[in-house]
Amino acid sequence: MVVYTSRYRTDAAPKRAAEPHAEFFDRIAGPFWDQVRDVINEWWSHLPDQAQPAMLSRLRDRNSDTNIFSALWELYLHEMLIGSGCTVEIEHKIGTRGKSPDFLVARDGKQFVVEAIWTAQHLGDTMSNALPPQLADAIDGVPSPNFFLSYKLDRAGSATPPQKRLKTGLTRWLASLDPDQVIAEYVRKVPLPRHTWQEAGWCLTFDAIPRSPGKRGDPTSRAIGIHPATSWLDDESDRVFEAVKKKGGKYGDLALPFIVAVGHAAFFPEDEDTETALYGTSVEYAHGSTPAFGRMPDGYWTATYDHAHSRVSGVLIVDNPAPWTWTKNTPVLWQSPDPSSLPAPVLPAWATAGLVEAQVEHRTAACPTHTALGLPKHWPVGDAFPRRPLSNPS
Repeated sequence: MVVYTSRYRTDAAPKRAAEPHAEFFDRIAGPFWDQVRDVINEWWSHLPDQAQPAMLSRLRDRNSDTNIFSALWELYLHEMLIGSGCTVEIEHKIGTRGKSPDFLVARDGKQFVVEAIWTAQHLGDTMSNALPPQLADAIDGVPSPNFFLSYKLDRAGSATPPQKRLKTGLTRWLASLDPDQVIAEYVRKVPLPRHTWQEAGWCLTFDAIPRSPGKRGDPTSRAIGIHPATSWLDDESDRVFEAVKKKGGKYGDLALPFIVAVGHAAFFPEDEDTETALYGTSVEYAHGSTPAFGRMPDGYWTATYDHAHSRVSGVLIVDNPAPWTWTKNTPVLWQSPDPSSLPAPVLPAWATAGLVEAQVEHRTAACPTHTALGLPKHWPVGDAFPRRPLSNPS
């Protein structure tokens, strides 16, 4: 049994808005994605036999993208651990609360525990410009070889609207436009062509943006080129703090170094957000004529109200872990500054960050990530979505 069967695939279209990631990974055609599927199959086969069925179920889950990416995160961690010379037991019961963390790890005669959590940044709940996935897919499917579409949601109806007249109207409108003429008029400060669609309580406004001459002519290109700007994003430092807090207090006293591994999916990941979450907000204050630096007691390890946080020896963070970034993004082990924490081991493929007199010191990894994963440096090879060759006009 494998996660993905070997078969001839023909649909190379990018992921659709309403498409679950499990379906996308199994459906998408092309050499780039064949490499991804082959590696996932191989890494899954490296799991102990008793752990394979549950992981298989999560990787194939079409009801939860979070389940997919958290499973891929654990698969990546397991492979990195064994590729770094570790032996790994999965869900071994340990600790004063009698629970089973993800990995009990041994290396060079020493044991430590790794608990994984994958967390994603979300758009603000009050956003008013998000289209239902089915509607976004319908617009993206409109033939638009010469233009990109930008849109603005002026009014949302109570139910997903019929799509046939929307697609027919957009197709007719785009076919009536000449991209070169639109460019020439835009240079003369004439606004871009605009189309308004209203039906079933919905109102959307579209602008047509000409494609550059070298990128025209492909009727299968996605129509939407620009989505509305997001209103706001959830707070990065709070999300990291809550993820570590959730896992850090779950197992009681483990009597071993304990690492919480955070798969940190974020739109704009910043080290400063992680520093704040773990070590507290950095502050500068006057000390004579020389400025001095300190930390507020609002970080995971610097909070004065919970000394149990010393049980976490380190927090391993990888930004935006996914198959296409596995060999590119370096794991960083953020080390506990609490003197009562057991020291966290550092694997060769991990960079480190540590607090030294209120300042964070960074050290690079001893070896590149791809070597621990057993993959080429530039894996996967090729383009995920290569441009389709244009047919010659007759």
